[in-house]
Amino acid sequence: MIEACAKNAFSKAARAEVKVPEDLIDRVEQLLRQRCLDILGLARRAGQMVGGYEKVRSYLSAETAGVLIAASDGAEDGRNKIGALAPDIPLIDCFSGGDLGAAIGRDRLVHAVVAQGGFAKSLLVEANKLVGLQEEAEILRSE
Repeated sequence: MIEACAKNAFSKAARAEVKVPEDLIDRVEQLLRQRCLDILGLARRAGQMVGGYEKVRSYLSAETAGVLIAASDGAEDGRNKIGALAPDIPLIDCFSGGDLGAAIGRDRLVHAVVAQGGFAKSLLVEANKLVGLQEEAEILRSE
């Protein structure tokens, strides 16, 4: 998207002058962030997500996980412990504990797991888009 803005690709595709808002990257980032959190909330309501360190640990010993989630503002040793329990399961750690909690109706959530299946796949796809956009935006801002 950043490259498309720089190359004026939106105007070329529309075959007309297109004015791209200066905060487009921030808007898209917020929408991607909300999309991920909405998926997490849907997974919780569908019984496909559990939260809390002990529940996640128990789940990993009994079930096949699709994705692990750790709050970015949680303790690093906690993220490492969760990651060590299932080293082959992707770990998403780009959301704060407050954001994760709000997505499922709690004050805060530090550790969670989403069951293998559609919710986990969708969450991984959207989180990868979000992280990619954040990385591109960071490079752009540092230039």
